[in-house]
Amino acid sequence: MPELPEVETIVNDLKKEIIGRYFVDLWTDAENIIKGDNVNDFTKKIINKKIIDIKRRGKNILIYLDQNIILLVHQKISGHLLLAKWKFIDNKWVAPPGPLSDDRMNGYLHVVIGLDDGRQLALSDSRKFAKMEIIKDDKLDIGLEPLEINYESFRELFRKKRGKIKQLLMKQEFIAGIGNIYASEILFLSKIHPEEEISKLEEDDFKNIFKNMQFILKESIRLRGDSFSDFRTIIGEKGGFQNIMKVYQKNGKPCVNCKTKIERINLGGRGTFYCPNCQKKK
Repeated sequence: MPELPEVETIVNDLKKEIIGRYFVDLWTDAENIIKGDNVNDFTKKIINKKIIDIKRRGKNILIYLDQNIILLVHQKISGHLLLAKWKFIDNKWVAPPGPLSDDRMNGYLHVVIGLDDGRQLALSDSRKFAKMEIIKDDKLDIGLEPLEINYESFRELFRKKRGKIKQLLMKQEFIAGIGNIYASEILFLSKIHPEEEISKLEEDDFKNIFKNMQFILKESIRLRGDSFSDFRTIIGEKGGFQNIMKVYQKNGKPCVNCKTKIERINLGGRGTFYCPNCQKKK
C-alpha cells in the first residue's frame, strides 16, 4: 500500500504538472472505485473544473478544484496515479513507449480522466480497491502528520496509551501515513521490538522513534518512495527506498548490523519483520 512517502511523491509530481489544468472527460470500467456518487454525477461534478491545488493528508491525495470541489483519491493497497497520453484503441488503453508500457503494474487502468492539454490522469490498480470521492471539506478524521509535529506533540500522543508500539505507529487515527513498511524500518533503526508495550518504553526510546520516523520518511521521499510491490511514480517508474530497506520482507536474511537472521512474526494480522538480537524486548 502506498504510504506517506509514496503519496507525497505523487502529490509533489502532480503539483508541478497539472495545477491550472482542467478535467475534460472521464472513463472507467470499475464503477466501484467511484464512491458517494454514481459515475455520471461524479463526472458532472469534476468536468470543466480547474485544478487549483493538490495536497496530501495521511495516505490521501486531495485535488482541489474550483467551485469548492475537493476530489479525494485513496490508492489503497495496489493503486497508483499516472500521468501521460494514452490512446484508446480497440477498447483498450495503449501507453506510450517506456516504463508505462514496459511495466505491467502500470497497465491496470480503471479510471482515466482527460485533461485539457491532451494528457490523462489515470489510476492503475490491479486489485481495484482504490477509491475516488468528492468530499465536502478536507477535515479528515485521521491523526497528526508525522513530518509536521515536534517531539513534544509526538510524545504527548503516547501518554496514557496502552498497546504494542508497532500497532500504534500504524494506527491512522493516531499518526497519519505510516504503514507496515515504515513502521518496521523505524523500529529497527530505533532498536525497539515491534511487540514492545508502550508502558515499558523510556523517554530515550520515544526520542529515537521520533528522530528515526522523520529521518526514514524524509529519506524515502528523497528516493521517491518504495516500489517493493505495486507503487510507481506518475511516469511509471519505480522508487528507490526498497533498495535500502533493512528488515521489511528480509526474513531469513542476515541483519545488516549483527548478521542474526531477520525474523517474521504476525502482529495484528500483518507480517512484521525485526532482528531478534538488535530489537530485544525489555
